[in-house]
Amino acid sequence: MKTSLDIIVRPTEIDVNGHVNNAKYLEYLEWGREEWYEAGDLRYDVLKRLGVQTVTVNININYRKECGQGERLTVVTEPESIGRTSYVMAQRIYNEQHELCADAIVTSVAMDVTSRKSRPVPEELRRLFPAPA
Repeated sequence: MKTSLDIIVRPTEIDVNGHVNNAKYLEYLEWGREEWYEAGDLRYDVLKRLGVQTVTVNININYRKECGQGERLTVVTEPESIGRTSYVMAQRIYNEQHELCADAIVTSVAMDVTSRKSRPVPEELRRLFPAPA
């Protein structure tokens, strides 16, 4: 399952260099992942009922092109791979000209809400990933 989220760069997201601050890209990616979970009917309350929370444990991001105030961006999120307790998502941010502005590989872990330890990824989340080749 692949999702797209359209956003507009706000004035508060611009740094002293006149472009989007690097930390804001991480927020954009988070918004994109939340959109992906919602599209898969796995909002926070649903995951919690399943006894699981998701925790981001690693983000590798490449900043490709600067973005400025008022620009319309699209955050694309899609599943890449899944293991027993962790999974990887690929994310890209494009501008209106369809130029790649940033791309990231994000690793998350399924965490038990009670023990706060990793646990197997629930089937409801696993089904959103492509079957292994």
